[in-house]
Amino acid sequence: MNATSPLLIANGQGFWGDSILGPVRLKSRNPEAGYATDFIQMLERILPECHEKGIKIIASAGGVNSAACARATGQVIKKLGLSNLKVATVTGDDILNRIDELQAAGEVFKNLDDGRSLNEIKSKISSANAYLGAFPIAEALAQGAHIVICGRVTDPSLVLGPMIYEFGWQPEDYDKLAAGTVAGHIVECGAQCTGANYSNWREIADYARIGYPVIEAHASGEFFITKHAQTGGKVSIETVASQLVYEMGDPRRYLTPDVVADFTTIKLEQAGADRVRVHGIKGSAPTESLKVSFSYHNGYKAVGQLVISGPEALAKARLCAEMIWERLALDDCTFTEDERLVEFLGSGVCHAGIVAPVDPAEIVLRVGVKSHDKARVDRFGMEIVPLVTSGPPGVTGFAGGRPKATDIISYWPALVGKGKIRPQVEVMAF
Repeated sequence: MNATSPLLIANGQGFWGDSILGPVRLKSRNPEAGYATDFIQMLERILPECHEKGIKIIASAGGVNSAACARATGQVIKKLGLSNLKVATVTGDDILNRIDELQAAGEVFKNLDDGRSLNEIKSKISSANAYLGAFPIAEALAQGAHIVICGRVTDPSLVLGPMIYEFGWQPEDYDKLAAGTVAGHIVECGAQCTGANYSNWREIADYARIGYPVIEAHASGEFFITKHAQTGGKVSIETVASQLVYEMGDPRRYLTPDVVADFTTIKLEQAGADRVRVHGIKGSAPTESLKVSFSYHNGYKAVGQLVISGPEALAKARLCAEMIWERLALDDCTFTEDERLVEFLGSGVCHAGIVAPVDPAEIVLRVGVKSHDKARVDRFGMEIVPLVTSGPPGVTGFAGGRPKATDIISYWPALVGKGKIRPQVEVMAF
């Protein structure tokens, strides 16, 4: 398509906080699981109106099982009595079963943070996904999809994809692709650009009904950020700029699979109440690599917490923490400093050195350990509850039970040659 009228793209969500390994575990237990089930529940509420108004839906809800998510979407379509809807999946991101093949072809998957070789943790890898870009989403729309379900794609791709499709942008239209990427970055966390998580929060009206962002995009690359009338929140240069600097990295080189965007070229103008114009964005050719997210098993952890009430709550909390380490040492169970976690919530730990210390009325003592020895971690868990009757006065909040060892799943960022990844688009009709 080469649409000339403005394209409206709305984002009514922000993120899903599941663990890296969660979808993998779910799929191992049930071949029809491993995706964001909340997406299916949401579809039951919004799909009839979206269908009536011709609104298409794009979501990175596929997890590690986009096909199952698409089938579940089809069941919702039938349950609602709808028809003539096409559901597309965008896959090819999962390279877990291709690691040997890709290494043999020269990919080293060096850790981007510390340079280590992937072979150090290869036997412990649980998942491996490359971040795909926006063009497969545009292809899905070109094939007539009304709903597009993605596995691992970059967040801005969910916005850039429909712009590419509607406006006919080409891979070399770097400035326009950069503009679409910036638009996606602004709205990717939902209400964070309409007043949520905003430093001047007292300026924001009606947080309970905060409006989520709407992009009014134009073929030139210029776009506007707004929200629905009669909703809470605020769209201003300040709220938009606050989100722009979120997870930005090098502002001159915001890397995506499709383009490198220069955030220093962005121009913001207040274009009316709750309406900001964004323009002037420049882009350049993308790199030849895609980012890969590996997850791997990295030992065990356990965390427990207690509430310590005053007077002298902080001093008593410190005593309780020391009691735990001393009692464990009596049983030859010790942990190094970097294997321990001790937090005194309520004493200013979130802003240490900024907020003046006080003698709080209560403290939440949060204490934990990590180790590759599961038995040692479980032994630690036995020392939390005894503090209630064997420690200083005012200790409570133990209803959660004994902390038990759980897996530590760590993150390994790496790169892979773009030409080695094969995005796939499949469309199903319901």
